[in-house]
Amino acid sequence: MTSFYSRDELLGMGFASLGNEVYISRKASVYGAENISVGSHVRVDDFVVLSGNITIGDYVHIAVFTSLFGGDAGIVVDDFANLSSRVAIYARSDDYSGEFMTNPMVLEKYKNTLESKVTIGKHVIIATGSTVLPGVSLGTGSAVGAMSLVKKDVEPWTVVAGIPAKYRKPRSKKLLELEKQFRMESQSST
Repeated sequence: MTSFYSRDELLGMGFASLGNEVYISRKASVYGAENISVGSHVRVDDFVVLSGNITIGDYVHIAVFTSLFGGDAGIVVDDFANLSSRVAIYARSDDYSGEFMTNPMVLEKYKNTLESKVTIGKHVIIATGSTVLPGVSLGTGSAVGAMSLVKKDVEPWTVVAGIPAKYRKPRSKKLLELEKQFRMESQSST
């Protein structure tokens, strides 16, 4: 037995869709697999939590201790995205104002749950310890520095960092040339 689920085991979990070469750790937690679509060439490491509506593209890595809470609004992770260790992404969150109660053990009528789709664009990288809040869109090629709190949209091809995350500098687009080379090499080897 390997540390990753077999293809048959993954199919048995009932994912909405499942690509090829998908490696999900046996130590990951998957809640509501029927609401989760996974592309091809995806690796999900130990102690990752996938919950709610989630769509994961191709060539995506989700590192150890990362959590995606999609709720009903959902999280979309586009191709070539990389979520480093201890990243937390929330499409659903309680209202912390004190005007309402919080936590999943309280009846909904006493809470004000905030829910809005999160979009992580193609070639986005989110560094360790960062948190992305509901409604945020991370533009294509953007990068989030370590230990950042992302509360609002991030423009494509920019680097943001901090609490709250702020623009730091542009991000190089050289990786687009590398993607073309990678795809050509991948096609020729099949």
